[in-house]
Amino acid sequence: MDYTRLQGESPSYLDAREKLRLAEIDLMQQRERVAEMRRALPPGPVVDDYEFLEGPRSLADGDAPVATVRLSELFSGPGRPLVVYHLMYGKAQTAPCPMCTQWIDGLNGVAPHVARNVDFAVVAAADPVQLRAHARTREWTRIRLLSCGANTFKYDLRSEEADGTQDSTMSVFVRDADGSVRHTYTGRPRLSADIGERGIDLMCATWNLLDLSPNGRGDWYSSLDYGLSVAPG
Repeated sequence: MDYTRLQGESPSYLDAREKLRLAEIDLMQQRERVAEMRRALPPGPVVDDYEFLEGPRSLADGDAPVATVRLSELFSGPGRPLVVYHLMYGKAQTAPCPMCTQWIDGLNGVAPHVARNVDFAVVAAADPVQLRAHARTREWTRIRLLSCGANTFKYDLRSEEADGTQDSTMSVFVRDADGSVRHTYTGRPRLSADIGERGIDLMCATWNLLDLSPNGRGDWYSSLDYGLSVAPG
């Protein structure tokens, strides 16, 4: 199949699109180099075996009792990494973060695919009852939701300040043969003082779809409720 030319393309459009294609190849190769660097990081530090509170594993379980689970127990088998998303909810974040929520909406959708290779959980400072209620409004039925409000997990991983303010964060862990848990990577939106919200963009399909359009992202920002408005058509 010939991908180089579309019907009706002008020479100037074809030239611009070819330059873009080559730039996209460069970007893909750079992402691969960065991913290789991430995989090649030396062993990270052993972390505490934090204890979390977990509500029912399924929304269908209703008001099942809250249970305790340790970080080491979130691994379902040997050789499987654990990916944890830090939801901004609880303590100083009195309402669920809209941006975190839309990310988790997407992660809930792909959870069965992700589960083939890694274990995944969402951790928040909110108590289990609050988390359960928010999960019901979003129909999060495929992910584990854990409360860490009573421990220092988020603070130790630098997604929470001493005053309870928080940032969205993605952390990755592995479990050693002796059962100890080791931190391998953490990514967060803020990459530097002048880059505050782009560090984990690749996690979010919304951003990437908007970036394909001529209008780009514009001033779009996620919301917990978009109301009844519809796009003109």
